[in-house]
Amino acid sequence: MLKAVILIGGPQKGTRFRPLSFEVPKPLFPVAGVPMIQHHIEACAQVPGMQEILLIGFYQPDEPLTRFLEAAQQEFNLPIRYLQEFAPLGTGGGLYHFRDQILAGGPEVFFVLNADVCSDFPLSTMLDVHRHQPHPFLLLGTTANRTQSLNYGCIVENPQTHEVLHYVEKPSTFVSDIINCGIYLFSPEALKPLRDVFQRNQQDGQLEDSSGLWPGAGTIRLEQDVFSALAGQGQIYVHLTDGIWSQIKSAGSALYASRLYLSQYQLTHPERLAKHTPEGPRIRGNVYIHPTAKVAPSAVEHTCVLHSIVGWGSTVGRWARVEGTPSDPNPNDPRAHMDSESLFKDGKLLPAITILGCRVRIPAEVLILNSIVLPHKELSRSFTNQIIL
Repeated sequence: MLKAVILIGGPQKGTRFRPLSFEVPKPLFPVAGVPMIQHHIEACAQVPGMQEILLIGFYQPDEPLTRFLEAAQQEFNLPIRYLQEFAPLGTGGGLYHFRDQILAGGPEVFFVLNADVCSDFPLSTMLDVHRHQPHPFLLLGTTANRTQSLNYGCIVENPQTHEVLHYVEKPSTFVSDIINCGIYLFSPEALKPLRDVFQRNQQDGQLEDSSGLWPGAGTIRLEQDVFSALAGQGQIYVHLTDGIWSQIKSAGSALYASRLYLSQYQLTHPERLAKHTPEGPRIRGNVYIHPTAKVAPSAVEHTCVLHSIVGWGSTVGRWARVEGTPSDPNPNDPRAHMDSESLFKDGKLLPAITILGCRVRIPAEVLILNSIVLPHKELSRSFTNQIIL
């Protein structure tokens, strides 16, 4: 049997995803028409032998999250549970804290996926690689250019065996052009090194706190505390992918991830793409239109929204032009990735993306390109190459 764990994190100060996460938890923010983590769940559910999917984070289990989990369980016919951390425990602390739930039933292996990544999730391929040559840790990797690699976990591999010889999280100088995708396959033995880190943290904390109740013992960083420490010891291996992959750290990256997923829908979910009908609007490119949106069959370009995210309940008037500056990866560099900058820098709003706030009403005769419009809007009459959520 197999299991999967999706690390959804929780609310933090200064998050780069604000203000999009003010109205909805980031893992539930719609990307290409569905909540961000639904793409992860769909990929996990398609792996033969998958028995359970666990979400780990420190969000309060509110109504939207509970409603989403109930709907996902019914849709995919799998147990999907949320395990709430008592405090932020890092990328590995939650795995160790909930180890009994993860190992219940004796899974052969379990996948671990960061929620804020966009990918085609080659999970079955990773499983085949593991079964051919079992090891405690298998990391999914991809390539980046020399400059952008400094923003990720960098992997030095043995090109013949694909063993991870060296791992550095966000190095200050160039280490490798192979970067960590935040998608893993762990065997049950992988929890032993996490136990060692926990015990070491506990011992270090007791030296500072005689009560022995140091709360930081449960905080474990997979990247620094485990991968860096075990690299070169024959326990960690990497599988390289040339499929789609991007982080979803900022508003601009949500737009880019939507376009990546929309491009995959031709193969994976053609039913989600808007189609030409004799009585409907003209559709160009890969377009998702939310069921609450109404698009008139005739349209003229009197109002234009480009590279923007239009939030709940905002208003866009006639003859308006709302345009953000696209922050896509360099199209001339096949190894370039999305730069996930903060929305603000030095007290100034960066022009990488335009975000309109609450109370949206978009009149007729609107053209929307490469933008996200959130649900329940009075929408326009012309939509081309866009995501209408």
